[in-house]
Amino acid sequence: MKRTPAAPLSAALAVLAVMVALPARALAWDPYGHMVVAASAWERITNTKVKKKIGELLKLNPQYDDWVKGVPAARRLRVAFVIAATWPDFIKGAPGYEADGTNNGNTPPHVAASSRNIGYTDKLMHKYWHFIDLPFSTDGTATQAPDFVNAKTQIAAFRTALKSPTVSDEIKSYDLVWLEHVVGDVHQPLHCTSRFTASQKDGDSGGNFVKLSGDPAHLHTFWDDLLGTADDHDSAIAVAHNLTPPAATLAKVTDEAVWIDESFEAAKTHAYKAPIGGGDGPYTVTAAYTNSARALARKRVALAGARLARLLTDALK
Repeated sequence: MKRTPAAPLSAALAVLAVMVALPARALAWDPYGHMVVAASAWERITNTKVKKKIGELLKLNPQYDDWVKGVPAARRLRVAFVIAATWPDFIKGAPGYEADGTNNGNTPPHVAASSRNIGYTDKLMHKYWHFIDLPFSTDGTATQAPDFVNAKTQIAAFRTALKSPTVSDEIKSYDLVWLEHVVGDVHQPLHCTSRFTASQKDGDSGGNFVKLSGDPAHLHTFWDDLLGTADDHDSAIAVAHNLTPPAATLAKVTDEAVWIDESFEAAKTHAYKAPIGGGDGPYTVTAAYTNSARALARKRVALAGARLARLLTDALK
């Protein structure tokens, strides 16, 4: 995957730069897209008490010093918040973390550890927290229900813990960075579905098994890359500033189930439309498809930022 020129990478982003060059189910938007979501949210958080609490929580993350290295003091909180959104992907390539479950860690084991919320002492990658496979079929193939632990269950759990007066700040810090990330994840249409067909009886894993001609080689990666593949947090902040604000009625939706249903419908009507056919491919995307997908991606990212800002303000005010 080609990369655009960017500012020097921190150690955290350097690991991510390697990761995004590899196929992976659990990346939604590239790290750049996640930073755009966080930057958009930051602009919408106007409560100074909430921002102060966010700063206190972010300092508990083991990568905090790396995030703010060389950053002027006046900008550290915003930059840390923006980069923190990439942390749940960062740990998939960091020493000391373990991929649990099966299917390369994307299917949760049916044990309590799959949904536990214990903070940074947890060294499991929890790749299955990044998505939910709402199923559909276009040819009558039998479908399978989503796994019992998924992005929806974890957003609800993290939101509840972040609001609780009895949960420790160490756990809340962990939940904050996961929420920054997973709220972005569920606004990527292909992180909320799996299509079942005669040639993909176990589902296509959110388009990961739909091949494209050229680069990127898979439909899921194409959608991940729509916001860009740079690693520059300042560029992400600038892009977020220029996003078209979402409709107020949509921005006020607080139910993560609704966010997921929106992405599910968007996947069916936009991601799987022509020239994407009903099989494995490879398919050649057109300029019209790309332009439509990019426009939708910008809308979904803007919505994710607005909703994340509301969620965090409600939890931490």
